[in-house]
Amino acid sequence: MRAVTVVDGQLRWQEHPDPEPGPGEALVAVHCAGINAADLLQRQGFYPAPPGSPPDIPGMELAGEVVRLGPGCERVSVGDRVMALAGGGGQAELATVPEAHLMAVPKSVSWGEAGGFPEVFSTAYDALFTQCGLSLGERVLVTGAAGGVGTAAVQLAAVAGAEVVASVRRRELHDAVMALGASRALDPEDVPSAAPFDVVLELVAGPGMAASVAALGTGGRLSVIGVGAGGRHELDLLTLMGERASIRGSMLRMRSRTDKELVARAVEAKVVPLLASGRVRVPVIETFPLAMAEAAYERFAAGGKLGKVVLLRS
Repeated sequence: MRAVTVVDGQLRWQEHPDPEPGPGEALVAVHCAGINAADLLQRQGFYPAPPGSPPDIPGMELAGEVVRLGPGCERVSVGDRVMALAGGGGQAELATVPEAHLMAVPKSVSWGEAGGFPEVFSTAYDALFTQCGLSLGERVLVTGAAGGVGTAAVQLAAVAGAEVVASVRRRELHDAVMALGASRALDPEDVPSAAPFDVVLELVAGPGMAASVAALGTGGRLSVIGVGAGGRHELDLLTLMGERASIRGSMLRMRSRTDKELVARAVEAKVVPLLASGRVRVPVIETFPLAMAEAAYERFAAGGKLGKVVLLRS
């Protein structure tokens, strides 16, 4: 098979031996693979793949057709349209995935949407509902709301009956984010004027983290799921104490197979039906052939986009 391959910090389209599915694994012919910030970090040498995943082939989410099954597989069959989280290796013509992590692709969903769905919607769902326990009628702040996880979080929170405020640096994207379900889109500097919030999804961190913490209301919950603007911050603990607020962190890639299976089953039951019915969608801003991964990564890194950049098998 051929795969996007990290070679001395550059991306190459290279030949690799075909992977073989082990016990409980499915071999998937990849039709589409999403690009995420973690892929850029892995390329730069800062975010190595977890044990058991290819160390030089990026790709944390994929969609395609099952072409072979390892021993013990019972949930899926050869020929099924599937999508999944992956520890790595998704940006290739073939990839092995634990069968327990696979989700069915609805017939109404394109390959591009399916390939850009698993990582961002699983991350957003887990942070909003499993980590922060979002309830009907609560107020939610999503920072960096124009990105992949941000657009997923805005939609999921809105569908759940929350009031969603989106923090977006580029004003030209405000209307588009509101069209996804946010009741208000604002500049990061204006976050204090919209407080307090029951739940804050922090996708940016860095200097803006202070405003996110200060915006928490009584019993507020903040989940850190992105640190693109910086991973260190001095906290005002008195603010947390006074509001009886809490801060959690969430990262899917390094979790155990069992933990990822729990996330996959929850997303399959609660979110995939919303995708099938069109109540949530994957905004795909641009697609590139897998062989043109270098250009796709450049587009992703350039910013100024709403939603996902995905790689398609030509």
